[in-house]
This record gives sequence, C-alpha cells and structure tokens, in this order.
Amino acid sequence: MRVLLLSDIHSNLEALEACLAAAPAYDLVVNLGDIVGYGASPNEVIERSRGLGKFFVRGNHDKAVCGLIDIKDFNPVAALASSWTRNHLTKENLEWLRSLPQGPVQIEGLPNTQFVHGSPINEDEYVVNVGDAVAPLMVSPITLTFFGHTHLQGSFTLNGDHVEGIHPTYRTVGQIESSEFPLKQNLRYLINPGSVGQPRDGDWRAGFAVFDSEARVVGFYRVPYNLKIAQDRILAADLPPRLASRLAAGR
Repeated sequence: MRVLLLSDIHSNLEALEACLAAAPAYDLVVNLGDIVGYGASPNEVIERSRGLGKFFVRGNHDKAVCGLIDIKDFNPVAALASSWTRNHLTKENLEWLRSLPQGPVQIEGLPNTQFVHGSPINEDEYVVNVGDAVAPLMVSPITLTFFGHTHLQGSFTLNGDHVEGIHPTYRTVGQIESSEFPLKQNLRYLINPGSVGQPRDGDWRAGFAVFDSEARVVGFYRVPYNLKIAQDRILAADLPPRLASRLAAGR
C-alpha cells in the first residue's frame, strides 16, 4: 500500500494543490492535522481534503478554531488567525472540523503503524529533537508512528537504546525534489512528512511524504508552489502580514 501523508496544511490551498500535483501514485491519503489556521483558504482546503479520503487526526489549530481548546495559550498572531478562520468557515465545515478524531489512529492493512498529530503520548506534544523523541519511541507499543505538528520534515529512529534524528537533504531551493528513507526491521520510527502549508526548516517549499508499506520505504518530497498567490490571499483577508512574509522564509 502506498500512503500519501499530508500534515499542517494550515489553509494554504496553493501549497496543497502543488503537493497533490507532484505526488506519485498512491492508494490512500492520511492527513495528520492542522488543516486550518494561519492561511486564508480554510473552506477550500477543508473541502479539498475531505475529497481525498477519510483518514484524519485532529491538530491543535483544528481544535482551537472549532472551540475545543482555548486560544489563550496561542501567540497573538496565531490566536487572531484562529478567530478569523472560525468566523469564515461554513457551518458544515466547522462541524466537520469538530468531529475529527484524536490520534493515535490506526488503519486496517497497515499493521504496527499509527498516525498522530503531536506524539503517541500527547496529541499536542512537540517532538522537535532527539530528547523529545525518546519517550514516545520507548513508550508506544507501535513501531512506526507518523506525526506532524512541528513543521519539520524528518525522522527519529530508536535502535536499542540509541535514538538518531535525520532530516532530508536537498540540492536546490526551487525545484521538485525527493529523498528516500528505507525502514529497517526491528527498529522503531517517528516520521514527520513535513508541513504542506508552512514549513519551518528554512525551506519555503511545501513538504509531504509517501510511505510504501510493502517496500518499507518513506519518500520525502519538497515542492515549489505559487507563493505570491498564497501571500496575496492572506493580505487581502486582512490577516497579519507576518503570516504572508514567513511563508517565503520557510519559518
């Protein structure tokens, strides 16, 4: 089975469409949450995402927008974007967002594999570095976990009592590129496909991944998209200009 992994789209329709256009053949799509927030196309992104399949986990921005958590812990820009999104979503899309399941989620046909937003321990936990990855890798009985939330494409591997983190390396800053990561038997993995709509690793290109469960290989991808249109939408919506400028910086 080939699984297209999308995460942290954050209402960026242009980035989502670019990822879908560049993705190789796949059998199903799994969305790791934060479908909305920050960007200016929440209804369009929700409707496009719903049309791709039925496998989702909720993200913290998804919860905030539909009132499941308080936005008081968000920074001011994120809180303002959440309020704007709530006010602009259709009633149907708001209710759909509220119904998204909490991770971990498992899918028939993908044994020993789970999908979360933050970590298997806490759906809102940030797994940024090797230290953060130790507990989720040790505690979870599932050996392969796909997660989002950090907007950082890469993986953490537990081999015995040693945890190693890697991030794909790319040669350009403006072309479609991919990097393959083979999975070994008897190791534990936490794998982040990267953020579709707002990468934070200094590379502005949209990120996603494809997992081939038979070959046991994860392909990481980076894809350029129409950045200007995404930025213009944000500015036209009177959202904070910072939300537009940071897209170009990949931060």
